[in-house]
Amino acid sequence: MSQKFDVIVVGAGPGGYVAAIRAAQLGLNTACVEKWVDDKGAAVLGGTCLNVGCIPSKALLESTHQFHKAQHADVHGIQVGGEVTMDVKAMVARKNKIVGNLTGGIGGLFKANGVTLLQGMGKLLANKQVEVTAADGTATVYDAENVILASGSVPVNIPPAPLTDGLILDNAGALDIDEVPERLGVIGAGVIGLEMGSVWARLGTKVTVLEAMDSFLAAADKDVARDAAKLFKKQGLDIQLGARVTGTEIVDGKEVKVFFTDAKGEQEITVDKLIVAVGRKPQTNGLLSEDSGVKLDERGFIFVDEQCRTDAPGVYAIGDSVRGPMLAHKASEEGIMVADIIAGHKAQM
Repeated sequence: MSQKFDVIVVGAGPGGYVAAIRAAQLGLNTACVEKWVDDKGAAVLGGTCLNVGCIPSKALLESTHQFHKAQHADVHGIQVGGEVTMDVKAMVARKNKIVGNLTGGIGGLFKANGVTLLQGMGKLLANKQVEVTAADGTATVYDAENVILASGSVPVNIPPAPLTDGLILDNAGALDIDEVPERLGVIGAGVIGLEMGSVWARLGTKVTVLEAMDSFLAAADKDVARDAAKLFKKQGLDIQLGARVTGTEIVDGKEVKVFFTDAKGEQEITVDKLIVAVGRKPQTNGLLSEDSGVKLDERGFIFVDEQCRTDAPGVYAIGDSVRGPMLAHKASEEGIMVADIIAGHKAQM
């Protein structure tokens, strides 16, 4: 007979770990499934946001912001004595330490609140059963009164720019660059692309951002987008709109030629590193069995109602895998709401 929980949460990102802790605090016997492990086989908690997203990117932005301020301290009459330099490896080490402290803290919160951590790949079966497949291939099936799917999202990759170790990078690889590139290309002028562009532009890198859309930050308020464009230009970012990447070529294993088309026709640039930041998609591949009762839309998002209920009774979905913006605080609030609903509390909408 399989072990049974009141709540099984699949995914330990900002939505999943918050939902699991909240459910446990409300007296529910709760387990949280997480497949991500480090090089020692230990569970990595916190999801994309804490490990390769919001937190590490903000750590790097803060470091380079301090560097920029030190470079221009003389306008305040502050003399720093000599040229200001940046130890990039130390900057990355600080970022890694911050990530380690925060993700380790989640493990402590799980223990303190009685959340059972199940390491492995979670898959929802019929009748609210969850199959957890460990790294060695061993599969265990657990029963649940309620299931919360919080599988998160993954970067969108594009055929013209296949990831190449050390040269063509996604958001995770971009966070581990440990020396200042002379030339950096970024595909996509969204949040991730602009953050990474800012980090390296402050350190002296020539940054070129290629954005396929004809407008800058189209989803933002027009006045905000206009002012943001001015600030990024002042930082030194060369943002080219209407630039559609058509291909890439690795040259001598050291640099990348990027081919694109714009209003002027076919163009190309050569960079030392290329970051692909064209968006993210729900991580629902392999999450559901065919008879799970949970439905996906044509883009792979899980169908839910206003209270994050799926089409399967007792199964909820939150965070990046459902409708709405892919934001950590949105996932966390949904996790709290669902835990409250399961516990029979009145949830705020």
